[in-house]
Amino acid sequence: MKIIAKITFFVKTYEKEIILFIAVSLISCLSFILGYISKEESLKDPIKIEKINYEIKSFSNHS
Repeated sequence: MKIIAKITFFVKTYEKEIILFIAVSLISCLSFILGYISKEESLKDPIKIEKINYEIKSFSNHS
């Protein structure tokens, strides 16, 4: 029971700091995950547009 009382006292004493630590940790993890996801999106092969030159042949008869 002494350990529970000490933990309770510690949490009550440093409540604001604990909440701040949890908030900063969650925001940091969320930022990392969003950055990781956006990087995965940019790793996909980009669409390439290639110019194809067609040779036009005339079938008309010139005399």
